[in-house]
Amino acid sequence: MKDGPDIARVANLVGDPARANMLTALMTGSALTASELAAEAGVSLPTASSHLAKLMDGGLLTVASEGRHRYYGLAGPQVAGMIEAIMGVAASLGPRRVRPGPHEKTMREARVCYDHLAGEHAVKMLDGFIAREFLVREGKELSLGKHGAAYFAAIGIDAHDTGKSRRPACRDCLDWSVRRSHLAGRLGAAILDKILAEKWARREKNSRVVTFSPKGKMEFEKTFLS
Repeated sequence: MKDGPDIARVANLVGDPARANMLTALMTGSALTASELAAEAGVSLPTASSHLAKLMDGGLLTVASEGRHRYYGLAGPQVAGMIEAIMGVAASLGPRRVRPGPHEKTMREARVCYDHLAGEHAVKMLDGFIAREFLVREGKELSLGKHGAAYFAAIGIDAHDTGKSRRPACRDCLDWSVRRSHLAGRLGAAILDKILAEKWARREKNSRVVTFSPKGKMEFEKTFLS
């Protein structure tokens, strides 16, 4: 047996079509019930329960009970990053599954990636942060640049606030639709929180899509892109 992480075990969990659909559905960052995940996977509730047990045993999901219901969610941003990266590989190498409807373009423009913004707007935002030296890239690592803390403080975000989280302040996350990086980590989550709190954009129901209002897009661009 070779040394190192057991990639095959995780790949087997993610590789089943029903389980892959469940994990993708949880990329909204919202917790879902077994019945909701069964509908997403296109399987019966008993079959969904079996899949969920395997994902729980594999450490990819967490569950919380509230009243009679149990709500499942991704185990954390590391799992979400893995799913986003796999989606990027699948988009570049394999045939694509396309659901008819208007969301294809909007998904590419702006969407939730677990707890941060992804899509074309998010990629442009990270590019701008690096160009203005608010963030610095060294290889695949991101860190605060010399102007970063002051810039984020000016827009109401404490870049040094760790809270109870051990997550890095900023992390590179491969964007599956643009196939370049957007910003994850605590800063990425704080920026999405600000966008939604300011009502510059809204999250579409039962979707990862984030829709900016015309005024909100202007404010977003003025704050994060200019």
